[in-house]
Amino acid sequence: MSIKGNNLLKKNLILAILVIAIAVLPLLLLKNAEFAGSDDKAKEAITQINSNYKPWFSPIWEPPSAEIESLLFSIQAAIGSGIICYYLGYLKGKSKRDEGKK
Repeated sequence: MSIKGNNLLKKNLILAILVIAIAVLPLLLLKNAEFAGSDDKAKEAITQINSNYKPWFSPIWEPPSAEIESLLFSIQAAIGSGIICYYLGYLKGKSKRDEGKK
């Protein structure tokens, strides 16, 4: 394995460890914490400010369960990250191609 490949492996391992730590530490440090969504927090805040508030919009379709809602959110996140990663790969390939022309 070359030195460059070894450095890349080290970087990737460090990044993977950091990602895992960022995901796991809140779960370990905040054992009894409630991880509510931003919609729930916003609803609470609005109700505290104005108890007579009536929503001016209602969803067209409500998912039948929290699991389906979570699934749809995950799919949306996966599609979004796929688009972003594709674009970043496109930019990297474009810059490599341009370097090869010089």
